[in-house]
Amino acid sequence: MRVVPGLTLIEMARQAQPDFSSRIVAAKLDGQIHDLQNDITGVRDVEFIVLDSKTGWQVYQRSVLFLLITAVHELYPQAEVVTQFTANKGLFCEVRQLAEDLRTGTYVQQIEQKMRAIVAENRPIRKEFLRREEAVQLFRAVHQEEKAALIATLARPVVSLYRCGSFYDYLYGPMLAATGELGKFALDFEPPGILLRLPDEETAGKIRERVPQPKLSQILSEAKSWAKILHCNYVMDLNRANRDGQIGEVIRVSEALQEKRIAGIADYIAQHRGGARLVLIAGPSSSGKTSFAQRLRIQLRVNGLEPVSISIDDYFRAREETPRNEKGEYDFECLEALDTELFNQHMVDLLAGKPVQLPRYNFLTGLREWPQQPPLQVTPDQPIIIEGIHGLNEKLSAAVPRSQKYKIYISALTQLNIDAHNRIPTTDARLLRRLVRDYQTRGAYALKTLKQWPSVRAGEEKNIFPYQEEADVMFNSALIYELGVLKKYAEPLLETISPAVPEYAEARRLLDFCAYFDDITAEDEIPNNSLLREFIGKSVFFK
Repeated sequence: MRVVPGLTLIEMARQAQPDFSSRIVAAKLDGQIHDLQNDITGVRDVEFIVLDSKTGWQVYQRSVLFLLITAVHELYPQAEVVTQFTANKGLFCEVRQLAEDLRTGTYVQQIEQKMRAIVAENRPIRKEFLRREEAVQLFRAVHQEEKAALIATLARPVVSLYRCGSFYDYLYGPMLAATGELGKFALDFEPPGILLRLPDEETAGKIRERVPQPKLSQILSEAKSWAKILHCNYVMDLNRANRDGQIGEVIRVSEALQEKRIAGIADYIAQHRGGARLVLIAGPSSSGKTSFAQRLRIQLRVNGLEPVSISIDDYFRAREETPRNEKGEYDFECLEALDTELFNQHMVDLLAGKPVQLPRYNFLTGLREWPQQPPLQVTPDQPIIIEGIHGLNEKLSAAVPRSQKYKIYISALTQLNIDAHNRIPTTDARLLRRLVRDYQTRGAYALKTLKQWPSVRAGEEKNIFPYQEEADVMFNSALIYELGVLKKYAEPLLETISPAVPEYAEARRLLDFCAYFDDITAEDEIPNNSLLREFIGKSVFFK
């Protein structure tokens, strides 16, 4: 709709609300997402965003996080909330610098009571604009040094802050204008911190149930410990290392941490070779599965094993037999798209020492072929490596005893935070990887990748994430320095996206996100077997 002269955006939203079945929480102004407190001077087109949408629930979640931080500040002025990661179906946060006698479940109850009291007040969340220098001084005064340092580097002379009561914060994205709408949340004691559970677009507005994910929580904690080893907890730490000429050391130590982890996985497989005959690797898009599988293969050879790799893609059914999704399109990501019966028969035969003639799937014809090549036969000392999105799903390899399988989950679980209150979503890091790789290796422009991303994410939610705790081990493929490298590849691609397409808002959001990182130009320091090379090129594994 067009801007109505003489009305504020909030007033326009109030007039338009009867036309929507869900509450209006934000708006696209000429294609870019803003809160309803935003000035609309010079704006031509307005598109309202309702709560019952992915973006709407993100606005809600950000607002409740601000509510949590405000409540902690008012209860314990010396404490600091540090957002850590998403696990157990909630956002895990630490509350640091609390007195020892408060580090029990009691303090969580006090925080929740304070949050609900602020909701009952329907306290306004005001958006205010300060000169950059004033904002820096404000955050230094309350000892938020990393936030002050990051704001000091921003190119714009004026920054927008949010205020609730007397508490100011700098959050990266729009929020609701008052606390009265923020009553849907749950707070759990999750030693050594708290778990904030919220509704989202997948729960139809219901608060997510807590689901223990001990293996994911452990690997995320490992990621944070790696960040401490590298002295890079926040973006400004990475930027500082880059400016001080220390980025080469950061790259080398990051790569060494991953290599040590891969070697440890290979050592375990070698020591338990009878129980790790079939090595199944799975993970979401752009997690670096192929490079990981190659590096694991090399480490297994170091242990004296002779692993063989089999592509699960060669077990696709003929295209006309492939199930279709609700849109009537072929669903190549569902388990039923694979000939699991043939796959299981081949795996059982191979593990029994029988020779097997392997198929090859022709993606051009959509048919399975049987090339003229010697059959494959493996010995008990030859692990079979299988890489594919269904690797953790027991149905894929149901005929093989669980005792003979070793399942590996791999994902890029970002160690960095922008600052203490603003985490970097894992999906953003993977999306930037995919944008760069799709262009580098497939000639696909950013618009195509952004259009496909929602369906990719939907497939992950259905086929990968429900099974991640089935893994015997998890591997974090994120490299703490990678976003500073990906930036220079991703920005020109995102800049090509026109304001005329719906994906423009996402492109602008990613560009704003990239702006926090300094360019890392020391690419010669990145080894040719790095997982990052799978996305930026010059990988020894991709000729």
